[in-house]
Amino acid sequence: MTGTDSVDLGQGVSCQGRCPTRISPVSGVVVLTDRRLARGGLVRVVAAVVAGGVRWVVLRERDLPRVERLALAVELRSILAEAGGTLIVAGPDPLLDAESDRSATVEQPSSGAWGGASEIARPPIALQLPAAGPYPPPPADLVGRSCHDAVELRRLTTEDYVTISPVYPTRTKPGYGPPLLPEGLAALIRVSPVPALALGGIESPAQVHACVRAGACGVAVLGAVMRAENPQRTAAALTAACTTEPRVLAGSWRAGPPTSTAATQQNRDDREELP
Repeated sequence: MTGTDSVDLGQGVSCQGRCPTRISPVSGVVVLTDRRLARGGLVRVVAAVVAGGVRWVVLRERDLPRVERLALAVELRSILAEAGGTLIVAGPDPLLDAESDRSATVEQPSSGAWGGASEIARPPIALQLPAAGPYPPPPADLVGRSCHDAVELRRLTTEDYVTISPVYPTRTKPGYGPPLLPEGLAALIRVSPVPALALGGIESPAQVHACVRAGACGVAVLGAVMRAENPQRTAAALTAACTTEPRVLAGSWRAGPPTSTAATQQNRDDREELP
């Protein structure tokens, strides 16, 4: 695919080749949704964690009919957009619709990649994909991949980041594992060609500190905030733990996250040359 090939993403949304990145690298606390666990309703919890400093939310809820999931995506995007945050959608469907997402569009100032005078641009396309595929990822502004071992990490192609799990035993998926613990997390981060988020059983600032010391660029959490009596306070505590613990640059991406497919390949080549 060339940079000028137009890709139809469905529902009236298209992207030229690999979409121009308008999203900063993922870091800090990323919240995964689970409406069945969310105290007081998912929208309320998401609004609370955003107020607590979270700027990344992964919309799961893949069992919902698309029309309901799309409506939920529009509502959550609006909450995040007001704080400068980004909604990441689990799966290859970006859940964008030309009509229903009109309220979430933003004015894009003129600049080289976008050209011309200021224009109304679609919301960013950010996807979180499973280890099973698809490979390569569909065009998007940001793509994450769920990984669990070195074999899956070596299959990465143009992804921007990964989640590595499970780091700790998790109440959301009892028996899932075995848990990597910080030592196992650090070993996999050394294999990863892109920044890694720690995922699985992370519920306390101490656990966040351990993951960041292992080299994670942040943590992905679910139950800790979905079940919380005060999700805003919980999110704020976890976010503070991410920002106060210096990160060990353990990954092969330590010189900085890739900003393009070429940069990702260069990081892979550099890793292969290391002793």
